[in-house]
Amino acid sequence: MAIERYNPKQAEIRWQRQWDEAKIYETDNDSPDPKYYVLEMFPYPSGRIHMGHVRNYALGDVVARYKRARGFNVLHPMGWDAFGMPAENAAMQNKVHPREWTYANIDAMRKQLKSMGLSLDWSREFATCDVDYYKQQQALFLDFLAAGLIYRRNSKVNWDPVDMTVLANEQVIDGRGWRSGALVEQRELTQWFFRISDFAEDLLQSLDGLDQWPEKVRLMQKNWIGKSEGLSLRWQIADPETAGGASEIEVYTTRPDTLYGASFMAIAADHPIAKDLATKDPAIAEFCDQCRRAGTSLAALETAEKIGYRTPVNVVHPLDPDWTVPVYIANFVLMDYGTGAIFGCPSGDQRDLDFARKYNLPVTPVVMPADADAASFVITDEAYVGDGVMINSRDLDGLSPAEAFDRVASMLEARTLDDAPQAARKTNFRLRDWGLSRQRYWGAPIPVIHCDICGVVPVPAKDLPVQLPDDVTLDTPGNPLDHHPTWRHIACPTCGQDARRETDTMDTFVDSSWYFARFTAPRCDTPTEPAAANAWLPVDQYIGGIEHAILHLLYSRFFTRAMQKTGHVDLKEPFRGLFTQGMVVHETYRAERDGKKEWIAPADVIIEEQNGKRQARHSQTGESLSIGSIEKMSKSKKNVVDPDDIIDGYGADTARFFMLSDSPPDRDVIWSEAGVEGAHRFVQKIWRLIGEASENLKSAEAAAGAESRALEVSRASHKTVKAVGEDIEKLAFNKAVARLYELVNTLAGPLSDVAAGKADEVLTSACKQAASHLVQLFAPMMPHLAEECWILLGNDGMVATSTWPAYDPALVIDDQITLPVQINGKKRGDLTIDADADQAAVEQAVLALDFVQASTGGNPPRKLIIVPRRIVNVVI
Repeated sequence: MAIERYNPKQAEIRWQRQWDEAKIYETDNDSPDPKYYVLEMFPYPSGRIHMGHVRNYALGDVVARYKRARGFNVLHPMGWDAFGMPAENAAMQNKVHPREWTYANIDAMRKQLKSMGLSLDWSREFATCDVDYYKQQQALFLDFLAAGLIYRRNSKVNWDPVDMTVLANEQVIDGRGWRSGALVEQRELTQWFFRISDFAEDLLQSLDGLDQWPEKVRLMQKNWIGKSEGLSLRWQIADPETAGGASEIEVYTTRPDTLYGASFMAIAADHPIAKDLATKDPAIAEFCDQCRRAGTSLAALETAEKIGYRTPVNVVHPLDPDWTVPVYIANFVLMDYGTGAIFGCPSGDQRDLDFARKYNLPVTPVVMPADADAASFVITDEAYVGDGVMINSRDLDGLSPAEAFDRVASMLEARTLDDAPQAARKTNFRLRDWGLSRQRYWGAPIPVIHCDICGVVPVPAKDLPVQLPDDVTLDTPGNPLDHHPTWRHIACPTCGQDARRETDTMDTFVDSSWYFARFTAPRCDTPTEPAAANAWLPVDQYIGGIEHAILHLLYSRFFTRAMQKTGHVDLKEPFRGLFTQGMVVHETYRAERDGKKEWIAPADVIIEEQNGKRQARHSQTGESLSIGSIEKMSKSKKNVVDPDDIIDGYGADTARFFMLSDSPPDRDVIWSEAGVEGAHRFVQKIWRLIGEASENLKSAEAAAGAESRALEVSRASHKTVKAVGEDIEKLAFNKAVARLYELVNTLAGPLSDVAAGKADEVLTSACKQAASHLVQLFAPMMPHLAEECWILLGNDGMVATSTWPAYDPALVIDDQITLPVQINGKKRGDLTIDADADQAAVEQAVLALDFVQASTGGNPPRKLIIVPRRIVNVVI
């Protein structure tokens, strides 16, 4: 029978309502079924979801739906990473309260996500700006503080003197505040810190056990933690009077073997010696100020020009008392890293080489490749960073760098300087303690009170939450909590005297470092319900972008350890499996207008083929447009596609299916209108094939066929069940999609015969089973279409609550194989033969092939080479 086109708009709304009413995605903590926790990194409520969200949550939803069908009790929650500066900025720009802006955005994005048909447990939803959530976060803070995991100290920060706030390194652009444009100052503020560095060794070693994480993420974390074995070495100052009376400068180095290549020492602008020199020399003071105005991130230091200032200080070379080395103040050395001083060996480090060339300092090669000639080996524009043998290093010549390291370390450990060892072997970590203080309003208040009598006093647990005031003024620079007339004033809980609340709020990375644990019991009156947290954690499959490989994931690993130490969970690692999906990218388009190039949105572009070339023009003005590179979707380049437009035009299932089908999920997916239309045609094809055959399939009994076409249908069906299940387990969604295309193509003819009444009972039963299998296989990807087709087939209940189909092992065994056949080493065709055929049968079948007989002229070949189950080569 003929059937109307599938109408996704009607079907998707109807099924979303039915799923919601039946509460089939709400998770029971007391279920006896085995647990499976799948979680996508929760979004910031900016107000609109983008195609990256569609891809991320579609991937996770396939896993969640598949695992439910396999009998697991699945936890698949959703929340909102809702604190942060964007809300304060939007509040100032739009004259609204950050809370109003945030919750309005959450409402809008929740509606968008629900339109995708995601199988989320919305009953567990929370936002990190919910008072109940940050109350429990404050309770964690107090527990961590009591356990010695949090402390307070002075710290160097980037300070915007106009906005009067601390800026992250990434918010300092060319030495100026990202929003105000003011020259950033380096200030020392009293800040709160997590002792993450105490866990450095454990965080590093435990990476080896995370075998379900991408290797690139583990490597990024290893590099960020940055364990190194080196030498803490004291250099004597040649003339202490030049350094304000200081007698030595301590350096940590991982390459003491290269000491004979030293040509300078560099100290940070905030090194005590630099500070002393700055009080006496205005030029040095100005240079130090210049260094402080630059960004302090490692990325900024790597890309900035390396500059220095020659001081009057010289240090004595530790291996030669007659050799002095000049001391510079340099912009690439920070007090927060190591000792705030380094020695430069230009021949073995590119940064040091660039610096030496700039200031005409000596460059002495001290390591060369093992097969090089010491007499002619020189360093030109590139430092030599490889292994090899020592040269120009006196008694070290001919040793390997490792051997030289040990010899120098042992020698200097045995020497004394001012009656103490001049050097000591030391293990160092690049990882620094996590500063959590932020001078802003829209964040979780830090629950401490400052009393002139009692000092820093934790807020009593009974007085939590320390709640943000609603009546704040955001149009005055600085922290609104500092300006509030009453909020900060409070009686000391210890002595009762007038005291002050802490006005700093917590870094938003704190909010996202434990939310996965809160989802396990989101309404309990403690941070976690340990029994529930221990039962659900670790997260079995965590999904998110590679951009979170270091900070968020590392902080979450630390936080879980801290929660273990304070009794909130009984595990160290929060995420068993991690998957980092690729980005969604799109072509860019530009128009030439008044001598300027303007970005044009894809919705306003028409692509046409002219003379075999793709041409673009504006859909409204008709003007010719240039087609640019394929780049990550971004508002700045207008190459974004609105998910609402796609869902409204094609349906959520089409959008989900395209996101899953176009490329491996760990790679970027190129969004194209043609690709979406192709996915939509597939949706309609499935609907037509099943719909037209449905009247004859409803009354049939689903059963595997034993012969002829029915057997072919059943083999294809059962093989696909097996393969798609294996693909989803490996997150190879694009491969699973390809198998669904193949199965639909296989079923197209038989289903058409069923629709026309040309199929016998056996074939009809096989088609009923195969069609039911097909629907269950694509249900995790296109859940709304699956429900509609499930009804057409006459099945009971919802496909969303059905179990994953089982395959018959006998039907997935290939009883035939296809062997490529070569003639004189070049492939000429294929041979299909029984899998258990013996050598003689294969020889006979090969010689009977038409193209073989034509090549041999009917004569026996000189040789016949058969690699069992692999290939055949006929030599004539």
